[in-house]
Amino acid sequence: MSIVFQISNKVARITLNRPESRNALNLAMCGALMKAANSISADPEIGLVFLRANGLAFCAGADLKEREGMTDARVRERRIAGFDAYAALESLPMPTIAVVEGPAIGSGCEIAGACDFIVATPAASFRTPEAIRGTVGATQRLPRILGKRLAKDMMFTGRTLSAEEARAAGLVSRLVAAADLERTLAEIETAILKAPAEALKLAKRCIDRGVELDPKGALDTEIAAIEEQLAAGSWMGRK
Repeated sequence: MSIVFQISNKVARITLNRPESRNALNLAMCGALMKAANSISADPEIGLVFLRANGLAFCAGADLKEREGMTDARVRERRIAGFDAYAALESLPMPTIAVVEGPAIGSGCEIAGACDFIVATPAASFRTPEAIRGTVGATQRLPRILGKRLAKDMMFTGRTLSAEEARAAGLVSRLVAAADLERTLAEIETAILKAPAEALKLAKRCIDRGVELDPKGALDTEIAAIEEQLAAGSWMGRK
């Protein structure tokens, strides 16, 4: 299986599961991520998603071995499947957290960046070497998260961000020792599942849409969410 997908106690867990290939993204994994995201979106009971990986690497990028001998049409199909998978993860309505414990390269940065925030251990690192390898990719999310200058530095030079550098730049939200990781994730899970799920979904929608709008449009988005909450009778969790 290219991923392991489990649901338990209102938490969905997606685990990249190609450790023999350093979890390189292939067409099968793209499809599996899409299928998992669609299943999560259709389940109103799920309040939280964790996305992590088996093995020493989070994701080593695109599976270059799979790409050998592909026609242009097949390469295009594979690239679009990747974009669709990232978008499906990014559009999940509930909090989605990437747990990165090793290198995230190219597609790995895209997958982690599509989540709401990243919890990382010191073994994590982030790199986008697409351009210096002669291809194009990972040009959209990281500039929005890191700013275009740091994203260009990574893209043009192959620079690797350490976990601490990624935290300082705002890509990683929490950097925790490996020994403390499971306790930290349990604390996050408790806090999120304790909160009203609809309020979290509306807050996520307002933030995601608001950052793409001017201040007035962003405020209108928040007001619309407030009106939706009032109409549903769920203001301050009263429902």
